[in-house]
Amino acid sequence: MFIINCPFCGERDQSEFKAGGEAHIERPKQPTELNDEEWAEYLFMRKNIKGIQFERWNHAHGCRKWFNMLRDTSNDEIKLIYKMGEKSPIE
Repeated sequence: MFIINCPFCGERDQSEFKAGGEAHIERPKQPTELNDEEWAEYLFMRKNIKGIQFERWNHAHGCRKWFNMLRDTSNDEIKLIYKMGEKSPIE
């Protein structure tokens, strides 16, 4: 367990949050023009690396808002938290 600093509510226990997968996945501009392989790539393929990763999180048992997190998945160290819609400060 670890503490997450919700950008809307402040510090809360991890048990209040739900991970939403990799952040900054861009939706295809013309999804109807994708073939099955390209559509599957967009829907299912994620990095899921051991190390630094951008993720989406939801404060499910709090304000219910989504935000982005830069986290080291190997040790759960949170490097950065920022609101959805904000450009990633590190890329």
